[in-house]
Parts: sequence; structure tokens; C-alpha cells
Amino acid sequence: MTLDAVVVGAGPNGLSAAVTLARAGLHVTVLERADEIGGGTRTAELTRPGVLHDICSAAHPFAASSPVLSGLPLHEFGLRWRYAEIDVAHPLDDGTAALLWRSLDATAEGLGRDGDRWRRMFGPLLRSFDDVADDALGPLLRVPSHPLAMAKLGVRSVLPAMAAARLFRTEAARALFVGFAAHSWRPLREPMSSALGAMLVAATHRHGWPVAEGGSIAITRALAGLLESLGGTIVTGTSVTRLADLPKARVTLFDTSPGAVADILGDRIPVRRARGYRKYRYGPAAYKLDLAVRDGIPWTATDVRRAGAIHIGGTAADIAAAESQTNRGIMPDRPFLLVGQQYLADPGRSAGDVHPIWIYAHVPHGYRGDATETVLAQVERYAPGFRDRIVASSVMTPGDFEAYNPNYVGGDIVGGNTSFRQLMGRPVFAADPYAVGVPGMFLCSASTPPGAGTHGMCGYHAATRALRYLGK
Repeated sequence: MTLDAVVVGAGPNGLSAAVTLARAGLHVTVLERADEIGGGTRTAELTRPGVLHDICSAAHPFAASSPVLSGLPLHEFGLRWRYAEIDVAHPLDDGTAALLWRSLDATAEGLGRDGDRWRRMFGPLLRSFDDVADDALGPLLRVPSHPLAMAKLGVRSVLPAMAAARLFRTEAARALFVGFAAHSWRPLREPMSSALGAMLVAATHRHGWPVAEGGSIAITRALAGLLESLGGTIVTGTSVTRLADLPKARVTLFDTSPGAVADILGDRIPVRRARGYRKYRYGPAAYKLDLAVRDGIPWTATDVRRAGAIHIGGTAADIAAAESQTNRGIMPDRPFLLVGQQYLADPGRSAGDVHPIWIYAHVPHGYRGDATETVLAQVERYAPGFRDRIVASSVMTPGDFEAYNPNYVGGDIVGGNTSFRQLMGRPVFAADPYAVGVPGMFLCSASTPPGAGTHGMCGYHAATRALRYLGK
């Protein structure tokens, strides 16, 4: 028996691909190695009963702005977005903090003499953001559907992040922008390292920085519910490590690393493509702490206590130095951190006055050391007395991340090195970055364009190629 479509992997991209195929009338079977769906969007009680922690992805500005996810009736399957009062904060050593609100005007007002510059930089991009997202969340080597909107992004993307930061006069504005640019996991003095920062700022001003009610697992549960309503099937606890493990299907999509596809397909895949997949480069890793904290974090800058997400790294120059070291394989003394206070938007994640705190640090690829004290010291720098409030903790090292999800090679949670070359040719330079070189087979993971983020666009684009292959 030959199935219509098989998708390997039930993360957001795999499920997005499956839903796209099912909506076109195909019967889809999804095979998931783990006993629970979700990939990078799972949620669990990691520290204390009743305290819910997102295991990997936690906040979702690109999910809320995703052209594919925003167009699906996921609310009918339980997905609810929740927002903190302040979207993102960046504490500074003088006891103040730069704040990014969903409102462009509120953000500009808080940045004082850099307010007008912030408006000029992000206002035009904000006004055309939905058109930009449609093009930017896809392969870069193509003619854009909205060239004028993409030109606005291009003007704000070509500079190194540190050069763009110098357009601002205050350290608050410089650090705020560079904190967003650091989500690229790239050296911030390289050309085009401004691109993701500009997109993230614009996405937050347009759609906010939401979390999913009940945890990130709600996103994949909603996708799974929609898929099943369309006749799709999900089978968990099923590993696919070789070609014989795959059911025969008209099309097969892989929400896996490129190397895994080469291993599964063996001599079916063209030698040159297999070589490119196995030489695919991975980037820095995540080192994560999940903490149960009584009464939350006592930030010195009190506004930070109202922010759903916090960037920690000091000045723009401090962040750039740390990211440079991390990309060179050196563990920084003061790494860049992203801290999540999701309970502010979604109080149901807490147990009484004990709240979940989600923290990850950027560390070198495959880092095997113990960074726990380094991470805690970075937070304590802006919240004296913080450690005294910790009642339980859980650690995920880069090795733990890879064991949890084989796509996170060496602890790289963004699906591959984000150098300019690999952004333009991800995972290899090819006319179709999703086709694996075997008829009817496609790669749909975060190692394909547009890369990491809970947006489902990698899966959507791969599925559209599969439908085109089938003549639909």
C-alpha cells in the first residue's frame, strides 16, 4: 500500500507541513520518534509540581506574525495568545532598563532623545511588516512578492548590528537593538547581522511578544488537533533511522537535520547532496536553566518585573564581545542571556507564589562545562538577592538538548550556523532548498529557509513544493 504523504517529525514545522498537505486533500501520516509531539515546543513540570516550564521555545513573535500559522483556525483547537504588560526589557548596569513595548510610540518615548531615531528606523518597516514577513520568512534567493517592502528591510539589514547601533546616541537604545540582533547567534560586527534584529523588533511592534496559554505545547497540540480533524494521523514512539523504516508514500517530508536525511536515505540520495548535508555547519549552543522562584526575580529596575522577556548582556559592546567569543568556541565570562517570565502573561503556569523562570545562555557549540554559576551571576548582576528566592532548578546542557531532540546538533537549537553563506544557501545552494534530490522527498526542518522560529514556514514551503511535485 502506498500512502499519500508521510512526514517524519512532529515539531511545528513537521505539523505545519502535514496540515498544508492535508488541507490540499492528501491523507497524511506523521511519524514522531518521541512519545510526545512538539519538538521544540513542549512544556513540562521540570522543577516543582504545578510549575510549567517551556522546554525549548518559549515566546513567539514570529508565530503570531507567521503568514501560515496566523491563517489557520488554531484557536478552535485551544491556542490562545497571552501578553505581558511590557514585551521585552534590557536592564543596564546603572539600575535603569531599556523597554520595548508593542507600541512604537511608547517605546520611542521611553528612549528619550533616541525616540525619533527609533521611529525613523522601525516605523516604515512596521507599516509594511506583513508584506515583509511574507517574503522574509522564506528562501532569500528568489524574486520577492513585495519588492518595496523588502527593500525597506534590506536597508535596515545590510549593516553589521554594531554599525546600526551607532545610529543611536544613548546606550539604552544601542543595547536594546543589539539584544534583539543577538538572536541571530552571529558575530555582531559581521555584515547583515542587523537583519534578524530588525525583523524581531518590527514583529514585536506589529504583533507583540506573546506566549501560548498553558505553555508552548499548546501550539503543537492545536496543529495536531487541526491535522486530525482533516483526517491526518500521528504515530508517536516511532524512529526512522533507515529507508526501510519509511512507509511507501507519494511524498515524504523530513523535519530532521540534513545529516539525518542523508543517513536515512543512504545510497538513494545523490552523492553530492549527501556530502553537502553531512558538511552542513552548526553554530553556538544553548545552556538552559529552569528555575522555580518564589515571588519572582527582584530586578533592580522595577519595570523589568513587568516584562515577559529580558535580554541580559550589558552594553551593546559587551554583547558583541560575548557573541564573538561564543562563535569562536570560547565560553564568555558574561554570556548573552534570554530570560523568560512567561507567568506574567499566563499566571496558570505558577503554583501559588512560586513562578517558573526560563533562562538560556549562548555558549560554544558542544560546550561540556558547567555554566550554571556563570548564568546565575549574570542575572544577579541586575537582581541582587535573586539566588535566595530559588526553590528548585533544572539544567539542560548542550548535550542534553541534542539527546532531547537530535535536530539540536551540539546543542544548536536554531538548526545550523547562521553565517551569511549558510543563510543564503540553507542547507545547500540549490534551486529548491527543500528538495533532497530524491523524487518526492523534501526537507522541512529549521535547517531550511527561513530557519529557526516557531513559525511553521519551513514546513509550509516544503509542503508547497511537495504539492507542486504531485501536480496540485
